[in-house]
Amino acid sequence: MKNQITAIIKKDILGIISNRRMFAILLVVPIVLTVFIPTMFILIVRFAPAEAADFQKLLAMLPLPEQAEASSESILRLVLNNILPIFFMMIPIMAASVMAACSFVGEKEKKTLETLLYCPLSLKQIFRAKVLAAFLLSMLVSAISFVVMFVVLETEICLLAGFFLLPDAKWLLVLVLVAPAISLIAITLIVKASAKAQSVEDAQQGAVFLIFPIIMLLVGQFTGVLLINAGILLALGIVCALLAVLLLKQSMSHFKYETLLK
Repeated sequence: MKNQITAIIKKDILGIISNRRMFAILLVVPIVLTVFIPTMFILIVRFAPAEAADFQKLLAMLPLPEQAEASSESILRLVLNNILPIFFMMIPIMAASVMAACSFVGEKEKKTLETLLYCPLSLKQIFRAKVLAAFLLSMLVSAISFVVMFVVLETEICLLAGFFLLPDAKWLLVLVLVAPAISLIAITLIVKASAKAQSVEDAQQGAVFLIFPIIMLLVGQFTGVLLINAGILLALGIVCALLAVLLLKQSMSHFKYETLLK
């Protein structure tokens, strides 16, 4: 059985990589969020006058004791450890939505759904394989994005500002707990929707609503209303992980052949 599940996972991942349009989407969003936007932050902090509006907005986000002695290093640390981690809650959802949306509706469009259902796997195992394929791809994209972002960011900061910044413990919570949990929630919902959808675009629409809470959290970072800390991330990660497990079990238990063959 493991060989069949592995075969489905490989087929789905290779199918996305070989599709130029889908693969381009997987590349563009992480590049914008982890290279372009962080670079703009660094340039603003390094070259904008201290009285510039953009600079003042960044200063206002610092805790009051630090605003009086604000330096480029403290502002860049704020960007690195409070704003950029939120992007890594978006990237898994965006990456997962690309593949998860194609899971079953893609099989329908390619006329391969019947062949898939004839394989020696139960419907629950097929569903689990589809979810696992999208989850692995989203985590791979997130890991590569983090490495690229960290290398580019540290190089730019070193060349322009003359010092290095290290990510704090919040990054570990985001990458190991929060992002995987959010990704699994998104994948489960989208794969389930893909079974009923008539096109890939229909299945992807659900991902838009999943992004809204992340955007609100990002707004909280920019406005200083709710700056994330390790406690908030730990609580968020635990809640999302429990929700992801419950949602996956519930979705598999209610997944029927009739849903796919409508």
